[in-house]
Amino acid sequence: MSTAKIHIINLLKWIFICVIVGMLIGSAAAFFLSSLDFVTYWREKHLWIIYSLPIIGFGIGAIYYYYGGDAKKGNNLLLEQHNNPEKRIPFKMAPLVYIGTILTHLAGGSAGREGTAVQMGGAIADQFTDLFKLNDTQRKTILIIGISAGFAAVFGTPIAGAIFALEIMLFKNIRIADILPSFAAAYIAHYTCFAWGIHHTVYVIPIVPHFNMNVLVPIFLAGLIFGTTALLFTEANNIWARLFSKIKYEPLRPFIGGIILVITIFLLGFENKFIGLGIPGIADAFMSPAGKYDFAIKLLLTTFTLSAGFKGGEVTPLFFIGATLGNALFLFIPLPMALLAGMGFVAVFAGATHCAIASIALGFEMFGMGAGIYIGLASIIAYFSSGSKGIYSAQLKEGAKYQFYNYLKRISDL
Repeated sequence: MSTAKIHIINLLKWIFICVIVGMLIGSAAAFFLSSLDFVTYWREKHLWIIYSLPIIGFGIGAIYYYYGGDAKKGNNLLLEQHNNPEKRIPFKMAPLVYIGTILTHLAGGSAGREGTAVQMGGAIADQFTDLFKLNDTQRKTILIIGISAGFAAVFGTPIAGAIFALEIMLFKNIRIADILPSFAAAYIAHYTCFAWGIHHTVYVIPIVPHFNMNVLVPIFLAGLIFGTTALLFTEANNIWARLFSKIKYEPLRPFIGGIILVITIFLLGFENKFIGLGIPGIADAFMSPAGKYDFAIKLLLTTFTLSAGFKGGEVTPLFFIGATLGNALFLFIPLPMALLAGMGFVAVFAGATHCAIASIALGFEMFGMGAGIYIGLASIIAYFSSGSKGIYSAQLKEGAKYQFYNYLKRISDL
């Protein structure tokens, strides 16, 4: 067979893979988001279900303890298998994380949804490795496809989703051949999810000041605060995780955590903006003053919920934390409230995930060119001011930022 025919067959194979995987993951994301909307609506009408958090937490913990296996590693398993391919992502990761997340939100746990979509995407995509007899290099590509499709579908941001998948896997390990499949799968998954009737929340920044040198200091100050908050999120996660690790029988961790969460939610007056995704709180932050401590409450609730063993993701809560923090900064940073909310929305995400390029793309994709400049600069500052640790531990063992901080440490030791 000629070289040209081999290239054509290979191209057709990857087009087929991108279409099938993108459609499957887009459909799975649509089902997941619809389920999430249903249980959120049901919980808001039946707040008594929050008292079941300990029991539901024990159930989630038991399922993962007895049947989870490697799926317990979550997003980090995808990163580990991309960097050092050894064994397939178990398909059971997809239904397990779906069930765990839906139950977490039904009972009022403070969690997100990106982790679920990404894990579902990676688990679905990796099943095609054996079907198409992919080698280790090609398997890395299909894992990227799964992550990009999952992220793009759940947030409605295909450009950011594609870049996120490439960036989180460490750019130095990415081949040029990975880029096009990542974008193709992201767009296919996004439009498939949209075709199922799923619509994403739109956040508007009505006033964007003319960009000039006078705004650089406010942007720098805001970015520094956002980066520090991202660092606090990571550290809180680690602190809670260490505390819960002292409980040796894993199903007891979300059971005990659930009891504490019920008491906390009760003391907060069953405030809906702190429960579940917190999207109403995010939307309000773009339109009216938020509570001064809303970001801190959500930070503590989310890190506690996830560290205890409940399921979901960190990204939507990070959006909440950033947006409400930006809203509060309006009191002393001379920029419009909605713009600060948008800057925090993306910049805290940039600091916590260490995905600065994806964050810049997210800012432009969600808020347009004018606001995107402010958001991009704040994200870069937050990225560099958030420390060398992040929410994806497997990403940072050899990532560019980890090396950057090691380099600074060596200089300081001279």
